[in-house]
Amino acid sequence: MDVELNNPIYRIVGAAADRLGVKAYAVGGVVRDYFLHRHCTDIDIVCLGNKNAAGGTNVSPDTGPGIELAKAAAHDINPAIEVAVFKNFGTASFHYRYGGQTWQIEFVGARRESYSRDSRKPVVENGTLEDDQNRRDFTINAMAVALNTGDFGTLLDPFGGIRDLDQGILRTPLDPDITFSDDPLRMMRAVRFASQLGFRIDDATFAAIGRNAERIHIVSAERITTEINKIILSPVPSVGFKLLQKCGLLPLIFPELSNLKGVETVDGHGHKDNFYHTLEVLDNVAAASDDLWLRWAAILHDIGKPATKRYDPRLGWTFHGHEVRGSKMVKKIFTHLRLPLDAKMHYVEKLVLLHLRPIVLAEDEVTDSAVRRLLFDAGNDIDDLMLLCNADITSKNPEKVRRYMRNFELVKKKLVELEERDRIRNFQPPVSGEDIMHTFNLPPCREIGTIKDAIKDAILDGLIPNDRDAAWQLMIAEAAKLGLTPQQ
Repeated sequence: MDVELNNPIYRIVGAAADRLGVKAYAVGGVVRDYFLHRHCTDIDIVCLGNKNAAGGTNVSPDTGPGIELAKAAAHDINPAIEVAVFKNFGTASFHYRYGGQTWQIEFVGARRESYSRDSRKPVVENGTLEDDQNRRDFTINAMAVALNTGDFGTLLDPFGGIRDLDQGILRTPLDPDITFSDDPLRMMRAVRFASQLGFRIDDATFAAIGRNAERIHIVSAERITTEINKIILSPVPSVGFKLLQKCGLLPLIFPELSNLKGVETVDGHGHKDNFYHTLEVLDNVAAASDDLWLRWAAILHDIGKPATKRYDPRLGWTFHGHEVRGSKMVKKIFTHLRLPLDAKMHYVEKLVLLHLRPIVLAEDEVTDSAVRRLLFDAGNDIDDLMLLCNADITSKNPEKVRRYMRNFELVKKKLVELEERDRIRNFQPPVSGEDIMHTFNLPPCREIGTIKDAIKDAILDGLIPNDRDAAWQLMIAEAAKLGLTPQQ
């Protein structure tokens, strides 16, 4: 089978390979995505040094064919292109502009790998193209396309990758136990590809993941989390998390989420399975937003439920305070998974903490005061919070869903009206702490906070408008209650 490679980079690399006397192949993801009609701007090139008439090769033994080919191809495009060289790994790469996009081209010599039991870092030796394809994680990633002029576009598919693409199946090229034991991160990649592509993991391959799940402990948290994030960003992320739970990886890499699974029953009363509820909320959010951190908020919105679960004979199952407990768990989870402990984490904490507020409003009478306080606390994240809360309505009772949605629309309408009228979002009280200190000749003290809180509460409760004159009059009145008088 011949493959039509239209990007000029392939011909450029092929011509440079001919000149150097080496063989070059496009391999891996770019070949897979070609057949899946997915856009891919990362191109991996494997090259093999050929013997010349004198019995040697036309490339330097100190750098290897991948590095020499990268330099030659980059020079043919533009002598000014900078090539990043990694001699210890025998790899090189450069960026190339074509079609209004930046492409990353990475070159490496064909290699054979062997692994020790306690590390996923292989011992690497020069190898053949067959060796290089044998070391690939899945058959769909083990295809290669020749780039040299004589056989340009020829597909080499020793493991039936095209067949597996057509059937939507993920299989390892060799014994899956060896593949996963050698590099346990491949287990995460199997789940990620299944989630991203909508593929099924072959039964024998999936069973091997279960047998080798404990090997995931030798993989760094950063590499695991990279795969988790890709699963979260897939079209239907619940697919990946259900597979992680089923194969036994989830309890090892993300026990807090796994702990949500299960239903406990007392006196015939059971609660919903919060694991599957969480995944339903995640899919609902994913259908509306591609924001990674909003999706993380969906994953963690009920994470505090196992710790707060109680059974009350009169009320049934309760999870009082799970939003507070869950918000406090976010930092520990982010730390363990090596996620950023910055504004992104605080955003997730805030949404977890507030995720019940709009739902409570939708259950009760929607008062202006309650909506003002919600808008004040959520600030610029109010729209994301409302999206999360909409996604959290997963009841199978149609009438209950209609009631929630009807009240949610009322909440949204009031949010718009009050924001336009009262300018509550992220507002600062019109009278500052410095104003209070100067007016009453006070040093920093508790009374200043008391007066500021009274002004803020009065504005949020609609007792006074959000303007300086009204706030100033209230400041004078509240100070008088504390025995304070303005200084001349």
